[in-house]
Amino acid sequence: MKKIRVLIADDHAVVRMGFVSLLESERDVAVVGEAGDGEAAVRLAAETQPDVVLMDLVMPKMDGAEATAAIRRANPSTRVVLLTTFSTSDGISRALEAGADGALLKNADYAEVIEAIRAIAAGETHIAPEVQKMLKEDPPIPDLSDRQRDILEAMTRGLTNADMAKMLGITPDGVKFHITSLFAKLGVVNRAEAIALAIRKQIVKP
Repeated sequence: MKKIRVLIADDHAVVRMGFVSLLESERDVAVVGEAGDGEAAVRLAAETQPDVVLMDLVMPKMDGAEATAAIRRANPSTRVVLLTTFSTSDGISRALEAGADGALLKNADYAEVIEAIRAIAAGETHIAPEVQKMLKEDPPIPDLSDRQRDILEAMTRGLTNADMAKMLGITPDGVKFHITSLFAKLGVVNRAEAIALAIRKQIVKP
């Protein structure tokens, strides 16, 4: 029987130990390595050539999205399952765009974890219903231009359009244009909504 080679990447040793113990009880799975941060995950993936990486989304040195992108660039045949907690959808979306093939909540039942690993190893995808709901209800922030980010930050500081025009060296009409396009991208209708969203999504610091 050809075993599914799995690399576990999580910055919590207890979590890694739990997954190793559970996965090694499966006849068709072999754990080939453990990584405590994103950089180690990329290095070990290159060394062990796993079929599937069980990837924590939030890790030191390199987060799950960055590590996923690096692993997929080096070896497109290695597939990735994200592990995440309830948070904003932006990190999940970035990792899926980087090439992750599935996403599970960290508190998922073990049966769902092994089902996802097997499905993804077979070339399928597996995004947990809870994660799908999160992506739908809290869509990720689109890419903002540097000028739009400057204006958004200026809004959080209470600057007027005239203040922004002076700060950025553009006309008040130019500021209005950027604000209109910014609101359209964020899906908001006024400054209060834009500021609240920017702080919640950590686009700017409160």
